[in-house]
Amino acid sequence: MKFIDFRDEIKKELCRNPEGLTWTELREKLDLPYERPCPAWVQRLEKENDLTCRKGSGRALVWMISNKN
Repeated sequence: MKFIDFRDEIKKELCRNPEGLTWTELREKLDLPYERPCPAWVQRLEKENDLTCRKGSGRALVWMISNKN
């Protein structure tokens, strides 16, 4: 999977779920081939797509797109 495909799928799913999703939820919904997200790709998403992560339950982080413009 290329970064562009990863980015587009993540952004589309998070826009459909404005309350946010955990990495596990994203991975399962999108059938992603990664156990954990690539830190460099997450940083790019944060810069390019206003991705934010907030603490969820337990150790989980909830991913959200903060600006949908």
